[in-house]
Amino acid sequence: MAKFEQKLTEMLRPSVEQVGKELLGIEFLSAGKHSVLRLFIDHENGINVDDCAEVSRQVSAILDVEDPISTEYNLEVSSPGLDRPLFDLAHFEAVIGEVVEVKLGVPLNGRRKFKGQLDAIEGEALIVTVDGETFELPHGNIDKANLVPQF
Repeated sequence: MAKFEQKLTEMLRPSVEQVGKELLGIEFLSAGKHSVLRLFIDHENGINVDDCAEVSRQVSAILDVEDPISTEYNLEVSSPGLDRPLFDLAHFEAVIGEVVEVKLGVPLNGRRKFKGQLDAIEGEALIVTVDGETFELPHGNIDKANLVPQF
């Protein structure tokens, strides 16, 4: 997770928890004039549209006061979905044995994208097996990671 997204997560997490939800993580996507701040929230009983609206109102007030984003953006609040994004090591630990897709910031062995089984967490690294080959992916080098739903 980028430092900017980490800072936003730390700023907004208490307000999300105040309404009884968990802030899984944040994505800030900037594409010219159209930027999106996307928050992923969860709850043990699931998330519905009213939960998303409640969190949106809660964090909008903080974002309006703190004003951490200098450009115009749209705020989106959503559940993680089947292909849930993975941010923290705890999120990865919860899906050991599952298939994950990981995109690195800096290439490892000439590649940035890895899709395979998450075998373990060792220290700050993910151990992922892709087509029979095992890779050690540093958590700090992950740009984006998702669970890959298996049907």
